[in-house]
Formats: sequence, structure tokens, C-alpha cells
Amino acid sequence: MSRRDLTKLIRSDVQSMHAYAIQPSQGMVKLDAMENPHRLPAALQAELGQRLGALPLNRYPGERINDLRRALAEYARMPEGFEIMLGNGSDELISLIAMACDVPGACILAPEPGFVMYAMSAQLQGLKFVGVALTKDFELDEAAMLAAIAQHQPAVIHIAYPNNPTANLWNDEVIEKIIEAAPGLVVIDEAYQPFSSRSWGDRIARYPNVLLMRTLSKFGLAGVRIGYLIGPKAVVGEIDKLRPPYNVSVLNCECALFALEHQDVFAAQAKAVREERAALQTALAALPAVRSWPSDANMILVRVPDAQKTFDGMKSRGVLVKNVSKMNPLLANCLRLTVGTADENAQMLAALQACL
Repeated sequence: MSRRDLTKLIRSDVQSMHAYAIQPSQGMVKLDAMENPHRLPAALQAELGQRLGALPLNRYPGERINDLRRALAEYARMPEGFEIMLGNGSDELISLIAMACDVPGACILAPEPGFVMYAMSAQLQGLKFVGVALTKDFELDEAAMLAAIAQHQPAVIHIAYPNNPTANLWNDEVIEKIIEAAPGLVVIDEAYQPFSSRSWGDRIARYPNVLLMRTLSKFGLAGVRIGYLIGPKAVVGEIDKLRPPYNVSVLNCECALFALEHQDVFAAQAKAVREERAALQTALAALPAVRSWPSDANMILVRVPDAQKTFDGMKSRGVLVKNVSKMNPLLANCLRLTVGTADENAQMLAALQACL
């Protein structure tokens, strides 16, 4: 029997895609993935270890998942009449939303540059994706957004608040106009809520077509993979039908519950990151060859004379950041810097200055 090329069984559009790349970081100052740089204190590590060790790993996740749903609903101050569902990170929720809204002629719309998973989830689901360019200062282009909504009638509009990789919050009045013009769902993605000065959490009840999406990754649990979606019961209930059974493990669930029980520790970590962000922005503003933009996240977008040369130079000095310069024409020569600890930020600044 002749050997066959089994890759021919794979969809052609999948074959043409590039897998999500994770940069090797061993031995580096890792400031490329917007992670919380702070670990649990030693005493809490020991306490969590005992709890995880006692879990019935021979059983599928059970009622404890609902305990986490209730704890997150309380943490997020979920409005009356709303529902919450959990995802294996917000990436899974983005995919489930696309799957749920895959009706004939449907499309997904989002500003660009933005989070890559919005377009990728649409493509994998066979949905049309419409990207609407931001202004040169990375603000929402109100006229272009409203025109695209009128033309394409999207089933889903993703609004990252703040945006990734630009780190800025957009004008709330423009977002309100987008919500009012939207014929379908508007997903407000607040992945960076712990570091943001504003939130839509207390406003979603005003709009029947708005879903609020958050993650515990930036809260401090990037390795735990917990995302959550809040919205009207009828809508979330339908999307929840597509969720794989047992998509949140007992280990992840218990870690998240433990973190919420100690949310004061994580709040203090977020405060430290915000303070470091302010110091880093001040230092970057003093570098004449660097332009930086305001940030409400745990990252700062900067433009340098030569992004690839600067990225390579920083990497050779043991500092890993994200080169986003080829993601979108608006990001030409831009790097995304994650806010780390004071020591990590000092090393990053020294490496950046040396490369300029």
C-alpha cells in the first residue's frame, strides 16, 4: 500500500496559517507576554500545595466548578438576571462565541491592530473577519467603525478594553455608539482589568447585546487558564451549550478559588505593577529616540528607530520583549514591553538604551 500525504486531509486554509508562536525564554528577563511578574508568597504556595494535593484527581470536575462560578460572579459584581460561563482561558470563550454565531452570512468585526485571536477564531470557524483600522494614534475611528457595521452587519464585534497590543482605553462615547449601531453581540474584552482605570462591568446591564469577558491570566494566574464570560442569561445559556464538558480542571478550579480567597494579595501585586508602569513611562519619555503611548494595561507600546535591530539587541542582552512591528502597518517599528518588577524594568531600560 502506497504511503499517502495525510496533510491533504487538513483544510487548505489551516495549512496556510502559522501556529501561535511562543518565544523560548529560559534564562531571560521575560517581558514579552504581559504576565504578572509576582509569584505567590511562600506561605501561600505551601497552603495551595496542600489543597491541590488533597483533590480527588480520579474524579471529573463536579460541583466545585459552580463554587468558582459563584465566586467570580461576586468578584465581578455580576448584575441580576445575568449568567456566567467559564472557559479554558478567554481564548476558548472567543472560539465558542464564533462557533455559536456561525450562521449563513455572519461575520466578526474588530478594530485593528488588536488581539490576534479575534481574527483567528473567525477564520477557524469559516467566518468572514472584518478588521477596521485604528487611527494613527491607535484610537477608534468612529466613522470607519460605524460605516463597517452598516455595511457588513456583523454578528459579533470585539472591543478590547484596554486594547492589545496598544494598551490604551478607547473613548466610551464612541463605544456606546458602536453598541447602539451593532445588529448583533458586542464583546467587551477586559483582559487587563486589574491594571485599568475604567471598566464596563457596572454598565453592561444597560445593553442587552453586550457581553463582558475577562480572564484570571492578568490577575496573576496565567498558568491556570481561567476565562469567564458574563451576559444576559438567554445569550450566555446558548453559548454555554457549546462548551466542552469538564473544560476547567479540578486543579485550575481550586487554584482560582484559592486566589479569589486571597484577592488582597493579588490586588497589592496589581498596584505594584501600576506603580512600576508609571515609573517606566516616565523613564521612556526621557529617551529621545523612543515614542511611547499611554497605557492602562501591564504593557507599554513603544516605537523605536529600528524594531528588529532593537529587539535582537535586547535579546542578546538577556531581555525578551515582543516585536509587534510586522503585525500591522500601523505598528511599524513598534515593540511591546511588559511591565515587570522594579529590577526587571531596570534591566529592560538598560538594554533598550544600549540598543538605541
